[in-house]
Amino acid sequence: MGLDIRWPIGLMFTLIGVLLTVFGFVKKAASTSLDININLVWGILLLVFGVGMLLGAISGRKNPPAA
Repeated sequence: MGLDIRWPIGLMFTLIGVLLTVFGFVKKAASTSLDININLVWGILLLVFGVGMLLGAISGRKNPPAA
């Protein structure tokens, strides 16, 4: 089995992170708490996590062990 769970997790978090980051930039006053744009902050955090998972999947083991 060549399935690496980091691919779908990385894609999902990257996509959600991009959407939240763009929404945070467009709607600056949509959801702020203590003058912090929550959508922008969480979008960036999810984007960083998703890209990290994708980089881990890319640099992961290239040749799985033979069964």
